[in-house]
Amino acid sequence: MQDAIDTWITPVMIGGLMLFMGFIIWDLARKSGAGRFGTIMLFVVLGAGMLAYLIKVVVGWSLEHGVL
Repeated sequence: MQDAIDTWITPVMIGGLMLFMGFIIWDLARKSGAGRFGTIMLFVVLGAGMLAYLIKVVVGWSLEHGVL
């Protein structure tokens, strides 16, 4: 039972954390007056870590299931 809960809760919580981090980046850009280009750069630079994690998850899943 505990394994089933962990299997479903972990991706949901990580997804929620990533959405919250996106909100934090947006709020930082808005409060700092970064403008359009500054906001894009904040999302690119600060969001790169989240993108790398998503790529890691997709590659790991595809290797486990023999897709790659």
